[in-house]
Amino acid sequence: MEEKKFVQFKKDEYAVKEYVKNSLGKGRISSVKIDYTPVGEKIIVATNKPGLVIGRRGERINSLTSFLKKRFKLENPHIEIKEIIKAEFDAQLIADEIALALERLGSLKFKIIAYKALQRIKDAGALGVEIRLSGKLPSERAKRWRFAWGYLKKTGDTAKIVDKAQSAGKTMAGIVGVKVAILSPDKKIHDQIKIDDNIRQRIKAIIEIPEENKDKKTKSKEKK
Repeated sequence: MEEKKFVQFKKDEYAVKEYVKNSLGKGRISSVKIDYTPVGEKIIVATNKPGLVIGRRGERINSLTSFLKKRFKLENPHIEIKEIIKAEFDAQLIADEIALALERLGSLKFKIIAYKALQRIKDAGALGVEIRLSGKLPSERAKRWRFAWGYLKKTGDTAKIVDKAQSAGKTMAGIVGVKVAILSPDKKIHDQIKIDDNIRQRIKAIIEIPEENKDKKTKSKEKK
């Protein structure tokens, strides 16, 4: 019985997250997190457009809060907005933007859409990025296309710090799957070696031969 309750609890939690994402708009929400406190449910919404999500005088948030109480029977839900400053490093936002662009412009322009997104992430200073598109692009048969740049590990501890997300765009030809992986510059890579001025001076000190040794070598050559 406890297992069934836990599964049902997770299903309800997932339904709340999906409803919040869909109601606030695709391409605006990166993630939805729910924290359970003694006071009530704290719903943290990560977005790069807080003004559009909140609405005038918080109208959208208030209506969403009241609906969550009635529909999902939450005791005291409180929605908190977390602003994303660098949207170029958020994989979910980029994946949703690519999916929306495919729906708006069509699947024939998938290369332009992917390269524009790749260039924008690259110019923002990301260490690595990978965009994967799968679907009828543009032929009748489904294909997979890969657009990548920079440093992006797939295995090991470094792969855990890569931000990954997926989305789907509904086009006239069919559904196009979008997968995005981004390694932002603020992430710490364990196997990365940075050579600064101190390391350069140490290397120079090791490589350079002291003057005493140089004099000894010249004298030995003259004797010979």
